[in-house]
Amino acid sequence: MFESERSQRAIAGVEAHARGFFTGHTITVNDVDLGPGRREAVPDLRILTVSPGPRAGSWGYITAGCWSAAETDGDGLEFVLTAPVRDERFADLLAMTAYYHAEHHVDLEHSMPIGEPWLPGSHCDHLLISLPYLYGPDLERCPLPDGHARILWVLPVTAAEMAYRREHGHEALEQLFDEHAIVPTDPSRPSVA
Repeated sequence: MFESERSQRAIAGVEAHARGFFTGHTITVNDVDLGPGRREAVPDLRILTVSPGPRAGSWGYITAGCWSAAETDGDGLEFVLTAPVRDERFADLLAMTAYYHAEHHVDLEHSMPIGEPWLPGSHCDHLLISLPYLYGPDLERCPLPDGHARILWVLPVTAAEMAYRREHGHEALEQLFDEHAIVPTDPSRPSVA
């Protein structure tokens, strides 16, 4: 019972943090059931969908529920994905990320293949966990009643970019992103590597 209460407080804290950060945006919240055999990994997972507004001109999707699935001493992670349109596909990608995180404890600079392009026609078929550069540290740092959540960015990237990162390091890849001024929400953006 106590863990369920902590989880609910954390989810409410993440939601309040997102609503405060995205003042002026419409935010909807949906419970996510990962299905049989996966449900227990992140039992109270919710996805917050943030409309374009004064803070950002793109759609945002934020997890609420990852913190309690893999927190250590009150510190845990949640994730944000930025997208060009509203589509359930993005909530599904975050649900997949949440499950993967609960099982493997992903963190900053980790990546994962997704088995297909994040959007039809895109070359991006991997997700890279990065700092939420589009939003800054005010979104990243999320105080909670029982600890702290760090909200990290789930950035769609290409297999070639992941190969470049393995050879040259994460910082070198991020420098390429800056040099090429990528638009992370552009599904047809070319690979920088």
